[in-house]
Amino acid sequence: MSSKLLLLSTFILLMLFASFVSDKKRKVVFFGDSITQAGITPNGYISVLKDLLAKDNIDNYELIGAGVGGNKVYDLYLRMEEDVIAKSPDIVVIYVGVNDVWHKRTSGTGTDADKFEKFYRAMIRKFQAANIKVVVATPAVIGEKNNCTNPQDGELNQYSDIIRRIAASTRLPLVDLRAKFLEYLATNNPDNKDKGVLTTDGVHMNDEGNRFLANAMWDVVKEVK
Repeated sequence: MSSKLLLLSTFILLMLFASFVSDKKRKVVFFGDSITQAGITPNGYISVLKDLLAKDNIDNYELIGAGVGGNKVYDLYLRMEEDVIAKSPDIVVIYVGVNDVWHKRTSGTGTDADKFEKFYRAMIRKFQAANIKVVVATPAVIGEKNNCTNPQDGELNQYSDIIRRIAASTRLPLVDLRAKFLEYLATNNPDNKDKGVLTTDGVHMNDEGNRFLANAMWDVVKEVK
């Protein structure tokens, strides 16, 4: 083979490889509880995000929901191999914490703060060992009152602070849903309702909440390189 033919063949192979790489979709798994389980329904936040990307002609992302109702942080830890690592995603978004707090009041269960942090950090280490980029998200609300009178506001703030601290110490991208939801409710809940603004029941998203959540997630996920 002549040197010119060899160079041409190499160039063609490089162009084909570059085309393959550019066409490869970035796989994102949203890993969480019932909010994420509902995220794949037609009006759920993952479906909304898919529609937003399609509208903007962004076609290089594959979005996957891996949510199970009632899950707490240790449930995610127990199923992360099968539901996330086995799917070989580029990015995982950990969105958990509501049930770890909420269930203390509704069913007498929940997760102690120190155990919550240990399980959370252990998950991150596992994902990073599998070369998966990690995004973390704080839980949003348990009740929508904007004057700090929801019964579990204090604990939800505490667990959100744990996630913020983890994000800072591990230098991970953070979707601070707790802060974003509180800011939105301060302006858009003048009657101080405990539900019906962004949620159906104080926890699970309504259509507006799903749109708000989808945009908040995308603002961070799109910056992950």
